Amino acid sequence: MNDVRESTYLAWAKLRSRAKYNLATSGIMGYPLRELQVSWQDLEINGPDAYGYRPLLEGLAQKSSVTPDCIVAAEGTSMANHLAMAALVEPGDDVLIERPSYGPILEVASYLRANILRFERRAECDFQIDSDEIAQRITPKTRLICLTNLHNPSGALVREDDLARVGEIAQKAGAQVLVDEVYLEMVYDQPVRSSFQLGANFVVTTSLTKAYGLSGLRCGWIVAQPELAKRMWRLNDLFGATPVHPGEQLSVAALDQLGKIDERARRLLATNRKALEAFFSGRSDLEGYRSRWGTVSFPRLIDGSVDEFCDFLRKRYDTSVVPGRFFEMPDHFRIGIGGDPAMTAEALQRLAAALDEWGANRA
Repeated sequence: MNDVRESTYLAWAKLRSRAKYNLATSGIMGYPLRELQVSWQDLEINGPDAYGYRPLLEGLAQKSSVTPDCIVAAEGTSMANHLAMAALVEPGDDVLIERPSYGPILEVASYLRANILRFERRAECDFQIDSDEIAQRITPKTRLICLTNLHNPSGALVREDDLARVGEIAQKAGAQVLVDEVYLEMVYDQPVRSSFQLGANFVVTTSLTKAYGLSGLRCGWIVAQPELAKRMWRLNDLFGATPVHPGEQLSVAALDQLGKIDERARRLLATNRKALEAFFSGRSDLEGYRSRWGTVSFPRLIDGSVDEFCDFLRKRYDTSVVPGRFFEMPDHFRIGIGGDPAMTAEALQRLAAALDEWGANRA
């Protein structure tokens, strides 16, 4: 078991992913503070010293279609995942995690001294989950099953019947199911229920970060059964006992204005998805599943080293994508299309030109 003390992916994202034409981000571009209808006179530095700011809990509960006692506020989805796993897992417990996976989920499980087991989300199966394989991987020590929906890095939507089946498997084993749903709200063209509605042993994490461009607010939360939520609140005293109250107040304002924020995100993503589809059209050097939803795509580079191509792309075309090694699939790379439309269109053109030159040089 690795002695994890840092996230290799997040360190890369903060220190090495920067480029003028950035396809390495995975959320909607930042929402401007000036467009959030808030007066500085309405903000206070200090808030009530309690387990949760009541207006925020009520807003998140309404958004999640649950009661406020099912909500645990956290600093983004990353801290929500950490807090949820810390409350559910003891050292030596088996935790069953999807592959490919978002790196920090694996790293948190390792940090908590869990024994990590894996189930596959195969590219040739459009990154869907196989509930029969999950049933085969369960052990008497399994206490948690972890997955993302939409899947990070592919953007694949898990079928509800498959999720329900996973819940049944976990229940028989006395395990919980943790589903990171931070991208799920970007399924715009069909109704999708949160997995929390599928059974009492589901725990959901999410935030306002990816779908709305509100990363700086750090408004994440966990949806869990009330007794478990209470335990998570008490555990959070060890991590972040006192939240940033202006952030709580701004998050309440954002929830009140979420309709217009969501409409902006939909327009931006619709424009950028057309550019992505045009980029993929006719390309014979890439292959793989193409999601209809979300901000990410995860193609496979047919010829050559992805790490070498990513370096070539950044140095020669000032453009960045995420190497697939951070998601355990080194022959893939992740494209993010949540950025400014003009920048995204130019970045995709540069990516296309880089692939053309890369292929010609190899030939």
